[in-house]
Amino acid sequence: MPTPPRCRQQSSFRPPPYKRTNRTASPDQDQVVGCDSGFGNAAVKRLDSLGFEVFATVLDLTGDGARELQRTCSTRLTLLQVDITQPQQVQQALLDTKAKLGLKGLWGLVNNAGVCVNFGDAELSLMSNFRGCMEVNFFGTLSVTKSFLPLLRQSRGRIVTISSPAGDQPFPCLAAYGASKAALNLFINTLRHELQPWGVQVSIILPSSYKTGQSSNHAYWEEQHKHLLKSLPPALLEDYGEDYVMETKELFQSHTKHANPDVSPVIDAIVRALLSPQPQPRYFVGPGVGLMYFIYSYCPFSISHRFLQKVFMKKTLMPRALRKQFGFNLNLSLHNNNNNEEEEEEKPE
Repeated sequence: MPTPPRCRQQSSFRPPPYKRTNRTASPDQDQVVGCDSGFGNAAVKRLDSLGFEVFATVLDLTGDGARELQRTCSTRLTLLQVDITQPQQVQQALLDTKAKLGLKGLWGLVNNAGVCVNFGDAELSLMSNFRGCMEVNFFGTLSVTKSFLPLLRQSRGRIVTISSPAGDQPFPCLAAYGASKAALNLFINTLRHELQPWGVQVSIILPSSYKTGQSSNHAYWEEQHKHLLKSLPPALLEDYGEDYVMETKELFQSHTKHANPDVSPVIDAIVRALLSPQPQPRYFVGPGVGLMYFIYSYCPFSISHRFLQKVFMKKTLMPRALRKQFGFNLNLSLHNNNNNEEEEEEKPE
């Protein structure tokens, strides 16, 4: 299942002084992770509680998320105001991190930023939705990762990226989000090969559906729905129908309503990926994710197609134009059948 929308930040932290047994064991280098909401927020708190020195990037230093982190975490926490879609802010975060680290390298980078700008059929998704998802989910993460790579190579550290099964599998009504995650997955998987000679370990975390960010904000999705209806060309909206678009929104909200509010399995995977002597390339987190990948990889397309439709968007309505077309064809068929019956009755014996 795809992960719900999240914020557009990353975060950072530095671990306690573990005894190092080999180059991939628990590090004594500085580390980077974090966010002011969702997975990142929870990761910062967990890592801080483990004794890490955390550099957490947030969108707003005066926001609720930042204030909560300052209130609940130790004095080791450093907050950096960063929008990862702004290259100059990413570079400033790099300079601030270097200044705090001194000559030490960076052990870990956790990419947890993500956003689902909208939902709906690909034809109904605005170009701004596609660009918005790509800007945060792909280009933002790309910018952060490339910027911090020299520090990671220096320490032979870790890169941990929270992605989504929607980047590998064609979930209905998530084309914009899924396309951005597909680009991200390919980039991270390529990095895994390229950074192997440098001793940098690269992992992707693929969670099921969890409640983070705006996913359970009813008002937010109502506003997105209204904006979509106003932005669609009248002819296109007529072909699909407002009731079809409404059903998509209601199904999406129903799906997020049943999402897991306990994000601790994802945070556990982050910690394992950072500290395990041999981290896994992929971590499937949440019920059904491993089964989903098995079905997608080894079963016929017709089975995986039906499986995705059952676990995500169970549409009952067809687009309005198809309903009219099928209704016309059905009426025509019934009319022809009636005429044939009348002609048979009129035939002389």
